[in-house]
Amino acid sequence: MRILFMTNEYPPNIYGGAGVHVEYLSRELAKLTPIEVRSFHDQSFVRGNLTVRGTKVDGGQFSGCPVPLISPLRALATCLAFNGQGIDADIVHCHTWYAHFGGILAKLLYGLPLVVTVHSLEPLRPWKREQIGRGYDLSSWIEKTTLEMADAVIAVSKSTRDDLLRLFDIDESRIRIIANGIDTEEYKPEGGADVLSRFGIDYDSPYVLFVGRMTRQKGLYYFLRAIEDIDPSLQIVLCAGESDTPELQAELEGMVAELKARRRGIHWIPGMVDRDAVIVLYSQAAVFCCPSIYEPFGIINLEAMACGTPVVGSAVGGIPEVVVDGETGLIIDPHLAANPPHDPTDGEAFAKALAAAINRLGLDPQLARQMGEAGRKRVLEHYSWKSIAEQTFSLYEEVVGAPGRNL
Repeated sequence: MRILFMTNEYPPNIYGGAGVHVEYLSRELAKLTPIEVRSFHDQSFVRGNLTVRGTKVDGGQFSGCPVPLISPLRALATCLAFNGQGIDADIVHCHTWYAHFGGILAKLLYGLPLVVTVHSLEPLRPWKREQIGRGYDLSSWIEKTTLEMADAVIAVSKSTRDDLLRLFDIDESRIRIIANGIDTEEYKPEGGADVLSRFGIDYDSPYVLFVGRMTRQKGLYYFLRAIEDIDPSLQIVLCAGESDTPELQAELEGMVAELKARRRGIHWIPGMVDRDAVIVLYSQAAVFCCPSIYEPFGIINLEAMACGTPVVGSAVGGIPEVVVDGETGLIIDPHLAANPPHDPTDGEAFAKALAAAINRLGLDPQLARQMGEAGRKRVLEHYSWKSIAEQTFSLYEEVVGAPGRNL
């Protein structure tokens, strides 16, 4: 069976969990069958069964376009190019709305069965309008159209499946839950005093770690508010980059600057950090914090757990399915106001609850170590990429062989 992935992200151009998913899943599937990955960048290589082909659309053609609309229009142009290059595959599998239009065209023009993995859902990310304006209406329409015409939709968590059934006209029989995974040989506890030294982190003092984009979705704003109530003996390490908008970046950076003026031990690491360094940061942290207000799965929690670090996470999306409250970490309910979520009903209470949970683990090394070991064990038992690739390939076989596909 010949598989075609369509994706925005692929190494080295990764900025979120979807890109990590595509990287590892494509690598594992290539052990089973030929697979081609078409990305929005300029990669070009063949490694055994894995072929990667980037397509970088020149942004010059959008010189007269309002800036917020450039990204969504470039996505459509790239998807057109994907199909204009010709397709020799048995099935097309799309990741994130950016690539969905390519899947629509491949289904209509080449008669291919279409599979979509849902890494997030546009109706649950209303803050994207701040970033792409009316392009958000376009991304929402493309996502809805693609999901409702797909032959199979993969939800990365039970929570995501429930959102799909609530928000879209999709028969439940076309939805399959297949979680994200983790490479536990790569993500494992590692020492590295030199890495901490590089970022100015005191190796002899415990720290709480945040890793994520500077977006509304990731809840960084509430974590920063929590710092006021985090015990001063705990350092704060913020590995944060890729803001939704310049305005949001300025707001969050301003909050960090004010906190630094009042509190010692805050370390801001802007931009992306190489994977080896991130693994050390996870491994040496006393606590990892994932304060998201929307998170279909939260692959970063798997990364932290694989490195033996307990997690303080919010009770949204797939996080409680990954992090077992009281066993591999602590789960905090942000009490979101409505669907789609915007902000907690009481942001101050949420921030204080985050701080209390962080203090509980950060100030109790024995409890943190116990939960960290339990997290590593859980990851080893439930989230291998080999198992996830086999489940995905089995779904492909069902879809390709199914009579009366969703034509």
